[in-house]
Amino acid sequence: MENKAHALMAGIFTLALLTAVVLIGLWLNRDREVRVPYEMATKLSVPGLNPQAAVRYRGLDVGKVDEIAFDPQVPGQILVHISVKPDTPITFSTYGTLGYQGVTGIAYIQLDDDGIGQERVVSNKNRIARIEMRPSLLDNLQSKGLQILQQTEELTKRFNTLLEAGNQKTMLTAFTDVSRAANEIEAIPKQLQPTLTQLPAIAKQAQQSLASLNTLSKDVSALSANLNTLTTSLQAPQGPIAQIGAMAASVDNDALPRINLLANEARSTVRTLNRTVDSFNQHPQSILFGNSAPQPGPGETGFSAPAPR
Repeated sequence: MENKAHALMAGIFTLALLTAVVLIGLWLNRDREVRVPYEMATKLSVPGLNPQAAVRYRGLDVGKVDEIAFDPQVPGQILVHISVKPDTPITFSTYGTLGYQGVTGIAYIQLDDDGIGQERVVSNKNRIARIEMRPSLLDNLQSKGLQILQQTEELTKRFNTLLEAGNQKTMLTAFTDVSRAANEIEAIPKQLQPTLTQLPAIAKQAQQSLASLNTLSKDVSALSANLNTLTTSLQAPQGPIAQIGAMAASVDNDALPRINLLANEARSTVRTLNRTVDSFNQHPQSILFGNSAPQPGPGETGFSAPAPR
């Protein structure tokens, strides 16, 4: 009987000791840091997010998730209560998204800031401030998934249409034309090679032509200068033009009729000479045999009328 009493006392003492150790461990490990409460509201799904999940501000651990519950005032809206360190820079432009740790699927709250507003948000247990919660990358992919699938299906139909037999023949013909054009383009440098070889000689001739033009330009400039000098000397007050004018003014008026008579006689002589030359051209035998008598006209001796046709 006494052994049973000792065993019972030993069991009770052991249980009490274990309970005390657990309580002491919990007390030592309790979170003594004071945190500021915030609230996040969203109508998006929050898969993988559980209480005690981490809250990070641009990758730094700043708090944890305290509670996840439905909003009693707005049907379908979820309220996520979080608490963060007092020094976390929560401003009016701070927002939260869901992040996921690797491939485990465990979610956490990722806080970030647009940098638009710098004023800090004041929050306490009596008046909890609300932080905007935006869709994450996974949420955007889920919302756009149907649209992406529809576009993929449409793209597949277009590819199937493109790969029909008629279109394949058209594409092969186009590839053949492109290949032929490429071969023709490849032959162009060979055709241009003789011309390219002659380019240095052409350039040299062009340089020589330019040099000749420069020389000609200098000669023309010198000739122009000489003509300008000659014109100036002719138009000088005592120049040749002035002297000729003075000589013409000094000719006596009596000499003018003689000059006119001399000119008339010269013209008559020239006309006679022209007739003589024309007669010689028409009858060169007149030099040897003399001029033949002219044909008799009507009424003159020896005239005979032409025979009728």
